[in-house]
Amino acid sequence: MTYDLTALRARIPALAAGTAHFDGPGGTQTPQPVIDAISAALSRPLSIRGDGLPGERNAETLVVEARRALADLLGADPAGIVFGRSATQLTYDFSRTLARTWAPGDEVVVTRLDHDANIRPWVQAAERAGVTVRRADFDPATGELTTDHIRAVLSARTRLVAVTAASNLIGTIPPIADIARIVHEAGALLYVDGVHYTAHARVDVEALGADFYVCSPYKFLGPHHGVLAARPALLETLRPDKLLPSTDAVPERFELGTLPYEFLAGTRAAVDFLADLAGRPDGSRRERLGAAFERIEEHEGVLRDRLERGLAALDAVTVHSRAARRTPTLLLTLDGHRTEDAYRFLARRGVHAPSGSFYALEASRHLGLGDSGGLRIGLAPYTGEEDVDRLLAGLAAFLDPAADAHG
Repeated sequence: MTYDLTALRARIPALAAGTAHFDGPGGTQTPQPVIDAISAALSRPLSIRGDGLPGERNAETLVVEARRALADLLGADPAGIVFGRSATQLTYDFSRTLARTWAPGDEVVVTRLDHDANIRPWVQAAERAGVTVRRADFDPATGELTTDHIRAVLSARTRLVAVTAASNLIGTIPPIADIARIVHEAGALLYVDGVHYTAHARVDVEALGADFYVCSPYKFLGPHHGVLAARPALLETLRPDKLLPSTDAVPERFELGTLPYEFLAGTRAAVDFLADLAGRPDGSRRERLGAAFERIEEHEGVLRDRLERGLAALDAVTVHSRAARRTPTLLLTLDGHRTEDAYRFLARRGVHAPSGSFYALEASRHLGLGDSGGLRIGLAPYTGEEDVDRLLAGLAAFLDPAADAHG
């Protein structure tokens, strides 16, 4: 079956406003079934989880269904799915908890490719624990982060390596499974930031070798909160700060306070929406998600090729997304022009392509772009050819105002 972009877009109300969205790496637009699921959850009785009154049962069902949905999406065990306010919050929580197992002389590794949410929590936890931080570089010419980059900073004292599954700035997809192998050979744990990756590829945390994998549903058509996946047996070994009367069961011992039940309903609906993109009703949800992401990757790949060909025709454009394997996310700089000005120019034409370093500050600096970064163009499952052509026409007009038919 073909990828029915028209039907998909019709189910996302925000697209009716007419904006061409290239801001997916910062957060996607929301499908109607996700909105409906959130509304339905809030329309029924809700209370603290239990098995007595309807509100208790409803809350319990929403949590259980959301854990199962995320487990299907990530190839994880539902008993190892932890919910939090955001991926950043979860990483801070786990960095503090894991730091209790470290001792002076130990080492942790972060990479310059990562979003700061997978750098700063580990740096700060290491500083408090008296632990050495080592930084893995990436090749600024190619955007590649390889196993050699990681191996160069591994040692017998390494306790944890934090690495992104895909750069939110330039799209690079490092070889996580190979990195996991050398990290585990060194006796260390691997914490993977999958926030950007999860929106564009079929995830299998076991195949990746991630001990911890964190993501954010609002990057893949869901609501705003964070999700962490880990093996339940590993979670059992960790002792986070928690309230005395709160449960010590895994995974609940890591979830502080009452969960956002309505957002969990929306996340389950987002996973089901993605599974429906497989275009077939047969098979398990996990199987349909695999087929759906094959179609999403094909669709986004075709659009990325169209976009890259168009950008190559604009002499003033430099594309900093060059890795052999990467998401459909491109970072541009424009000779003689500020990308902030290009962002505002495009916005006036109904094209949303933001400018900045997007919290990937160390990556931006390593690329020689300082704190300013560049213009980021991110494709999403709902992006179409017309959107790409509008963006390219807008950039051409910005770079050559005299040729702009719109004045």
